[in-house]
Amino acid sequence: MSDCCGNACGEGPQSEAEKRTLRIALALNAAMFAVGLVAAVVGQSAGVLADALDMLTDAMTYGLSLWAIGRSPQLKAATAGAIGWILLLLGAGVVVESVRKALSGSEPVGALMMDMAALSMAVNVTVLRMLAQYRGGDVNLRASYVCTRADIVANFGVLVSGALVLLSGSRYPDLVVGVAIGVYVMKEAAGILGQARDAEAEERSRGLDSGVGSRG
Repeated sequence: MSDCCGNACGEGPQSEAEKRTLRIALALNAAMFAVGLVAAVVGQSAGVLADALDMLTDAMTYGLSLWAIGRSPQLKAATAGAIGWILLLLGAGVVVESVRKALSGSEPVGALMMDMAALSMAVNVTVLRMLAQYRGGDVNLRASYVCTRADIVANFGVLVSGALVLLSGSRYPDLVVGVAIGVYVMKEAAGILGQARDAEAEERSRGLDSGVGSRG
């Protein structure tokens, strides 16, 4: 990364490379959300639904990060904070939906869960490899990297729970992984919010130092 990371440096070649990466990530995640949502409804799976909603949130994350490139550090930190709150709400929603399914009943399809988890994992690994070069960059690109890394963990959880559903015929592994994904997403959201707060504090400190220097 150049010295412009985390600062408003305009639209140099590095920014164009970042934009291209985020556009590809956004398109892949939006497509996987649509596919996953249909699969979750057909397969009655809380885990697949959690995965699909996670993909939607990532698409939103990449869109917000794309919009933030080249803008002020304060705006970038605020955008990362918005990403964190969206993830937090998503995680809570997944937990609530899993509990609802536990109370109302469901019949998840284990084979479909495994197929969707494998497909989602392949997409997320591809995106993570693209984002890896930016994980030390500004706060929004770091947030995008963290989101994708969390997705791969979630994909693995759905894959394992799908195998357990298939072998045991029980719906509870699906419900457990739905809750687990929701809690994990909330944990990652807390990390992103912490990064955003740190970035905001750093910018405030720079502003105070600049003000003192100009008065001196």
